[in-house]
Amino acid sequence: MAVQEARQGAEAGAHAGGCTCGDCPHGAREGHRRAVAEFLVKRDEFAAGQGLPAAVAHSASASRQWVSEELTQSAEAVAERGRAEGGAWLTRLWRRTACAVWGTVVALLLAQSLTAIGAGWTTARTAGLLAALVVAGALTAASWFHRARGGALAPVIGDDNRLSTSRAVAAAWVLFVAYAVLVLVGRLASASGHAERDALISGFELARGAGVVTVLAVVCGIAVLVRRVVGLRVLGQKLQKVRAYRPRAADLLTDDAGRGTFADIQYVVISAVALLFAAVRLARRPDQLPDLPWGLAVVVLVSAATYLAGKYAEGGRPVVLSVVRSREAGDLDAPIRTGDDIEIRGAGFVPPGAQGADRLSRMVVRIGPVHVHVPLVPVTGGFSNPTDALLTVPVPADVEPGRVEVQVVTAAGVETNRYEIDVTD
Repeated sequence: MAVQEARQGAEAGAHAGGCTCGDCPHGAREGHRRAVAEFLVKRDEFAAGQGLPAAVAHSASASRQWVSEELTQSAEAVAERGRAEGGAWLTRLWRRTACAVWGTVVALLLAQSLTAIGAGWTTARTAGLLAALVVAGALTAASWFHRARGGALAPVIGDDNRLSTSRAVAAAWVLFVAYAVLVLVGRLASASGHAERDALISGFELARGAGVVTVLAVVCGIAVLVRRVVGLRVLGQKLQKVRAYRPRAADLLTDDAGRGTFADIQYVVISAVALLFAAVRLARRPDQLPDLPWGLAVVVLVSAATYLAGKYAEGGRPVVLSVVRSREAGDLDAPIRTGDDIEIRGAGFVPPGAQGADRLSRMVVRIGPVHVHVPLVPVTGGFSNPTDALLTVPVPADVEPGRVEVQVVTAAGVETNRYEIDVTD
C-alpha cells in the first residue's frame, strides 16, 4: 500500500485543487500523506537490504550509520509536513466546532418542537431555546477569536497539543451549569406574578443544587490540579511528555501513546452519565437548578479522585539497568573496547507518543564525554533499534580507556541514571 501511495504521488502531480506547495489546508494534508508514504517505502527497502551504495555495503557499521542518517533526514521531512498539516487542521477546526454548536441548537429546537405536540409550547421551552442561542453565540465568538488554536476547543487543548480529559470534563460541566442558570434567568424575566418569581428565585438556593455545585467545584479543581501535577512531574523528570502534531478526539480516552487508560475512560463515562441525568432533571424541572442526588454526586467525586490518582501514578523516570557488550553469532567473549557495540538495557527509553522515527532519531547516549546518537535500525513495519527497553550503540574511538559513565537522554529530554562500565584498549 505504501509503495502504491509513493508511486501514485510521483505520477499524480498536483491534487484536485491544483496546489502541491502544502500551504493550503488540502495541500498540507496531501504533502504529509506523500511524505509518510515515501518514508515507509524507504524504510522497508532498507530493511530488505536494498538501496545501499556500494561504498558502504562492505561494512556493517558504515551501512548502519548511512541508513540511519538517511532515515533521519526522511523522518524530519515527515515531521515538518506533520506540523504543517496539524496547523492547517487547527485552522479548519474552528468552523467545524461552530457548525457543531449550531447543529446542537437545531437539534434542541427539533426536540422541543416534537415534544410540544399535544403538550403545547411553554415559556420553559422558550427560555431553554433562548439560553441555547446565547451559549451558542458565545461559543461561536470564542471560536472566531481562537480560530488559529482550534476554535471553541482551544481551552481544552493541553500544552502538549492533545485534548485534556480533565479540562474537557470541567468545560462540559461549566457549560451545562451556565445553560441551566440562563434557563432560569429567562423564565424569571418572563414571569408575571410575584409567587412565580419567588418560586424561581428559590430555585437558585444551594439546597436545591448542592450536588451539582459540589461536582462543578471538584471537576474544575481537578482540571487545575492536574495541570499543576503534570507540570511539576515533567520539570522533575518524573514524567516524559512529547508534543503531538495535533489533538484528536481519542486523546480523551487514551494516553500519549494512544492506548486506552482506565482512569480516563471511567472519568469520561461517569461524568457523561451524570451530565445526562442532570440534563433530564433540568428538562423535567426547569424552575430550579438540577438537583443531582448525593449518591450520584459521590460517584462522580470518586471517579474524579481515581482520575487524579492515575495522573500521580503514570509515567516514571527512564532507568539504565545494565550495559553489556553486544555479541554476534561466532564472536568470542571479550571486554568492551572502543569500536564495539554495547547493549543498554533498562526501561522507559521511548516516551509515550515518541514512536515516530523523527522522535527516535533524537535519542542520545552519553558515553563519558562523547555524545552518541542512537542509530535507527529498520525492520519491516518498524525499527529494531531503539526500543523502550534496549538500545544498541557503538563505543566511539574518542572514548578514553578506563572506567566511564553511560547515560541515556530520551526524545523528551529526560536523562537516566549514570551507569559505569570499563572500556579496555
